[in-house]
Amino acid sequence: MILELDCGNSFIKWRVIGADGLGRVGAGIVDSDARLFADLAALPNPRIDRCRLVSVRSDAETAQLIDELRATYDVKVDCVQSARQVGSVRNGYEDYQRLGLDRWLAVLGAYHLGQRACLVLDLGTAVTADWISSDGVHLGGFICPGLPLMRDQLSTHTRRIRYDMQAAVAALQELEPGRTTAQAVERGCLLMLRGFVAAQFAEAQARFPEGFEVFLTGGDAELVRDVVPGAQVVPDLVFVGLAIACPLN
Repeated sequence: MILELDCGNSFIKWRVIGADGLGRVGAGIVDSDARLFADLAALPNPRIDRCRLVSVRSDAETAQLIDELRATYDVKVDCVQSARQVGSVRNGYEDYQRLGLDRWLAVLGAYHLGQRACLVLDLGTAVTADWISSDGVHLGGFICPGLPLMRDQLSTHTRRIRYDMQAAVAALQELEPGRTTAQAVERGCLLMLRGFVAAQFAEAQARFPEGFEVFLTGGDAELVRDVVPGAQVVPDLVFVGLAIACPLN
């Protein structure tokens, strides 16, 4: 079986698939290396033959995880590196190594699935938008705070904004003007997020008159799905790109 890891700053997203790259054996999101190994050990048949990963962690943290994987499963671990070009997709950053690896893999995955111009929106802690031309050139993108960052900044810098996550979830059931602080903050932040997505979609319509695909990924993708008609929600988009950038031959 193949273990795939997407190691972010706060969480590790993992999945185990068949040796042929098909069929999901298990998957999850964890907040520590220890929890990752516990979840893997709980699989019915935790036999890992190969491993590939993408990491935006520090070099030291990534190296420590790779060492643990090698020691635990006695496997080769392939870690994705930056590239100017993979197949027909070209990195659009002036310094290609500065483009986040998670964004780069999402670009690769989106173009592989869409096969034409694409707009890729990743809605997580931060929100990223990336543009891909019809011939596979990454045109660049945008980065802005996602809901968690907007919420945290308001609570950090405004003393009277305090409420729990239960109130936050309840507040997002509708978008009427808020009548509590939680409602006002959560709905205001969501409207900002939806406005950003709508602006990106409108710009894509102008930039790609011959048509384009929109891919949504990240934990808050469903909150904006209705803003973009015809958008595809692909939770594992980074893993699609990981398989392209890091084939296990």
